[in-house]
Amino acid sequence: MINPSLVILAAGMGSRYGGLKQLDELGPSGETIIDYSIHDAIEAGFKKIVFVIRRSFENEFKEKISNKIPENIEIFHVFQEIDSTIEGLSIDIPLREKPWGTGHAILVCEKVLNEPFAVINADDYYGKDSYKQIYNFLKSEVSPTKYGMVGYSLKNTLSENGFVSRGVCITSNGLLTDIKERTKIKREIDGIYFLELNDKIKLDENSVVSMNFWGFDISIFNHLKNSFVNFLNLHGNDKSSEFFIPMIIDELIKSGKIELQVMTSKDQWYGVTYKEDKETVMKVFKKFSENGNYKFQVWQN
Repeated sequence: MINPSLVILAAGMGSRYGGLKQLDELGPSGETIIDYSIHDAIEAGFKKIVFVIRRSFENEFKEKISNKIPENIEIFHVFQEIDSTIEGLSIDIPLREKPWGTGHAILVCEKVLNEPFAVINADDYYGKDSYKQIYNFLKSEVSPTKYGMVGYSLKNTLSENGFVSRGVCITSNGLLTDIKERTKIKREIDGIYFLELNDKIKLDENSVVSMNFWGFDISIFNHLKNSFVNFLNLHGNDKSSEFFIPMIIDELIKSGKIELQVMTSKDQWYGVTYKEDKETVMKVFKKFSENGNYKFQVWQN
């Protein structure tokens, strides 16, 4: 049976954070969030990892991340650049200062993937249970017409140091029916709110939200190509537009081309959206090691 792969989106520049947060040392022995993600993925059963990075930090990334991974794990590096071409697309991709978003990042992986795969962000800690759930889904349930997602309770995904944006999921019988992108979400004394224009609207703290943890069949590549052509025709001259995964998934669900199973993680999400988040995450990872969840050196033999 084909073993699924893990794609890690690590090409972002961390504009709000102020640097390459995917390479920031947060664990007690200098581990990055990616180190914990890879450790949990391998523990769940993944044996192949594809990193989406930028050529400008390739050497630093390999030295800090890739070279520490156990030798029995297959590793690929692909590059998402402003001029990255997509195999099989004849449309001209306009040049601009940054790449085209997470959907485009998956497209540049096509040449190294021929099996079901999970997708995660490099700068998000998802928890061990999430990798087990998505791995089992990819081994036994994924198909050309059925994809998956690990969702999180909204209350477990907030930053104490500023607003966040989240895709709030609407489900029916465990299947995703809609994603509503909510921006400027923050916890206040009496609950969790998001801002829309000049209105402050309360959200259910147990709402399931997407943290960009997906499970795909390789049929996603043809869907992405078709959607990307349409996207460029509509938004190609907009230098701030981005081709996001949730946008494509929403389009596929509503057109009846796929269904998407939502698995809900009980784990607490951790991330470094803002520089001020770093201290909190470092304390959490130190506690994980003290409690025996991880070794003090994640890659220690």
